[in-house]
Amino acid sequence: MFVTLARTGGNFRQALKRISTDLLAKHRRDPRTDNPEGWRPPYYKAARTALVSRIASKKLMSLRKILFWIHLTIGCSAGVVVFLMSVTGVLLAYQRQITNWGDRSFRSTPPTPGSQRLPIETIIAGVLAANGDPPSSISLRSGPAAPAEVGFGREHVLLVDMYSGKILGESSHSTRAFFQSVENWHRWLGAPLERRQTARAVTGACNLGFLLLVMSGPFLWLPRKWSIQNVRAVAFFRRGLSGRARDFNWHHVIGIWCALPLFIVVLSGVVMSYPWANNLVYRLTGSEMPLQDNARRGSGPARPRAEGRRRNENGRDAGASQSAASIGGLNEPWKRAEQQVPGWQSITLRLPQGSRGPLAFTIDTGSGGRPDQRSQLTLDRRTGAVIRWEPFSSYNAGRRVRSWLRFLHTGEAGGVAGETVAAIASAGAAILAWTGIWLACRRLWRWKTRRSAALAGTPAVQVTARV
Repeated sequence: MFVTLARTGGNFRQALKRISTDLLAKHRRDPRTDNPEGWRPPYYKAARTALVSRIASKKLMSLRKILFWIHLTIGCSAGVVVFLMSVTGVLLAYQRQITNWGDRSFRSTPPTPGSQRLPIETIIAGVLAANGDPPSSISLRSGPAAPAEVGFGREHVLLVDMYSGKILGESSHSTRAFFQSVENWHRWLGAPLERRQTARAVTGACNLGFLLLVMSGPFLWLPRKWSIQNVRAVAFFRRGLSGRARDFNWHHVIGIWCALPLFIVVLSGVVMSYPWANNLVYRLTGSEMPLQDNARRGSGPARPRAEGRRRNENGRDAGASQSAASIGGLNEPWKRAEQQVPGWQSITLRLPQGSRGPLAFTIDTGSGGRPDQRSQLTLDRRTGAVIRWEPFSSYNAGRRVRSWLRFLHTGEAGGVAGETVAAIASAGAAILAWTGIWLACRRLWRWKTRRSAALAGTPAVQVTARV
């Protein structure tokens, strides 16, 4: 076998053909004429084809068996964490819409038609006098009735009337706290701040394992023999099933229909979880990595949103509470940001700690869910000069792909329809994890039953677990 394989240059299929030819060599010659190219039995070609197909089929079955055990091992190891991340992913769907719906009663009211909005410095000064702590961000929308959103961290946001400077109230504190708690479980299993690095390593590893499950699943779920009946058995739900048969059917059907959106969601999660995966995006696109210094970002290196700054027990920015940031010199840069993009829908300013740091504006011309509608403007606070203007069109290919992956993970890139697809895929992932765990448990139970019966010397009884 090895000699034949070497003669064929390592071509396994050609070696099989040569071996089958040698095995049938006695039928190649006509015993009457001893002609090597003479008579061959009619079953010669069929026998050689059958032999090659049988060996190739065994090789394919061996590969399927290896993938199955890899799939089963990863599923048992990461199934519980995958189930938790999937459920929290469903709960995080429509987060922006739900928060805005909770704030629908807060509106800015112009005293007279054509009234002008108050300057930014006046709004921040009023909030600072009433609240005591300096804000960490301020966001304005272009709508005439939209209030200003003055943030003190992620959970504490005050809504201010743009015409009178009056504080209208707090923006859905319970709703924001709920989503923040769900996101903490989604990203690091609800671990406290000092244990989040370990928890994030666990969720990252489980997310990477889930990607391998999604990639190997279709190969295992597709029928071995293609026919209408076999395809229908794995592609559509069947009624009247229970126990293992029901879980088997659900696992296959949901896995096939959710494979593509799950691949996108999980792949983007891996890129956000690991620096090497993030760097790989830039390498594959032949792009240079963006700088991560303070001058480029305007507010320091990019960090997870929930751990970018420490907060006190009230949800306020603890770093900002220690030293009051200067609010002077913001009016002219804000006007410059409004003029930069005439059709802006929202402008957000992350207030720096101090009076000399650059001002980093995020200008959005859409609803906030598409990276191609976002631009970054960095201005010098003292002179108002443009330090950096970064529309989406100025990004290199790697940064564009990376930006899209962030919003593809939540489905926001496709609007409400995209968020719906992501939510359905996350719900499907939860069912996949649940049915996969139960199938593994039933498999283990049957194996223990057979083993116990073999040790006892009695025939094993086929038992089907029911739920």
